[in-house]
Amino acid sequence: MPLGGTLARATSRSRRGLSHGGPPISAAALAGLISRARLGDVEAFASLVEVTSVEVYALALRLVGNEHDARDVVQETYLRAFRAIGRFRGDAAITTWLYRICANCATDHLTRRGRRKDEPLDVDLAVVDLRGDTNPEAALALTHERAELVRQLSRLPYAMRAVVVLRDIYDLPHEAIAAELGFSKTAAKVRLHRARRLLREQLYAAAPDGGETSSRSLRVRGDGGRAAL
Repeated sequence: MPLGGTLARATSRSRRGLSHGGPPISAAALAGLISRARLGDVEAFASLVEVTSVEVYALALRLVGNEHDARDVVQETYLRAFRAIGRFRGDAAITTWLYRICANCATDHLTRRGRRKDEPLDVDLAVVDLRGDTNPEAALALTHERAELVRQLSRLPYAMRAVVVLRDIYDLPHEAIAAELGFSKTAAKVRLHRARRLLREQLYAAAPDGGETSSRSLRVRGDGGRAAL
């Protein structure tokens, strides 16, 4: 069964090539892979790993804060997904489904290690860029902004950081966030509100231009946009 080796190769590729997404694939081809994987086709599932692993690894890295733990979380995410793929109904995109599993795995991983409440991000964490900006000066400025956002996110407690990442970067609904992180929908909304407010305050305080740069980095939904991390 090649699944284990595929997972190892996928996470290794993700660590080496974070600036590039998975191999290009059409919607029809992706749907075909999902259908085959739901029927137990291991090779089809392995192909799904290849085309989604960069995004899943990026989320795991943002949630747990270091590469070693992120690799463990990604492995567990795909193992759980493999066991559950037969129940995937297509109500959401396959990536959204995987994000939910990844969030749950990250929470479980940090809880097992007794670090869920206050584990900081590695402030030297490489900034993940999946878009590939073509303007060098703009790309450099954006990299600096994202690096500052990573530093400020590192100061948030895990629960706040996870809610911001899942809602404002990955667009998961409050219900899904609450379910995967293990608290109520109301608690998820409260944590998100507090985290956004605290993160804005930290970014404004840290920005040399009075907050203009950092306000572009964090375009949260309260302002009609999404975070740019």
